[in-house]
Amino acid sequence: MEYGQDGNSANRFGGILFAIVLHLVLVYALVTGLARKAVDVLQQAPLETRIITEVKPPPETPPPAPPPTLSTPPPPFIPPPEIEVATPPPVQAITQTTTVKPPEPRLPPPAPPAPPAPVAPPVRVAASIDPAKDCRGKPAYPSLSRRVGEEGVVVLEFTIEADGQISGAKVKQSSGYPRLDEAARKGLTTLCKFHPGTLDGKPEQSVATIAYRWTLNAP
Repeated sequence: MEYGQDGNSANRFGGILFAIVLHLVLVYALVTGLARKAVDVLQQAPLETRIITEVKPPPETPPPAPPPTLSTPPPPFIPPPEIEVATPPPVQAITQTTTVKPPEPRLPPPAPPAPPAPVAPPVRVAASIDPAKDCRGKPAYPSLSRRVGEEGVVVLEFTIEADGQISGAKVKQSSGYPRLDEAARKGLTTLCKFHPGTLDGKPEQSVATIAYRWTLNAP
């Protein structure tokens, strides 16, 4: 064991010594190389210096003087010829006035007025009724009139309003039996509605008449 440790110590010391010698050699080489370069630089030829003087530009030549301007001599004076102008005699003003009135211009007669446009006659459509569509059935036959056999035709006069309703119905011609007349009047005002008459397309109130026949053989 002791022999091995002495061998390792000797090897370690030898390595350290080698490293120190190697560093000294490198330092010496660097120092001697730098000194040699410094000597070489000093042995070179000295630098030559020259002073360069500033070159001044030549003085500018002044421009030539402009040529003198020659003035045109004035034209010779020639007096104008004397011309005598004859003065015309004075003109006498006319002071006479006339009182004759000039004739007035004749104006053409005014054009006759245009005839008025013809007025279209009003278009009137009479009221109408479709009993099959505009009446809710027929007036009921009075039972007493049916038993006694009363028949006849009653004519009613009434007013048709603009909305088609009936107003003011009255008996214009009797059937001969007041019961039949009243039944027809009530049935007309409560069961039927007319299409009102029109004037130029607008609904209007109108008066109409209608005849109703009472017969026992009617279905």
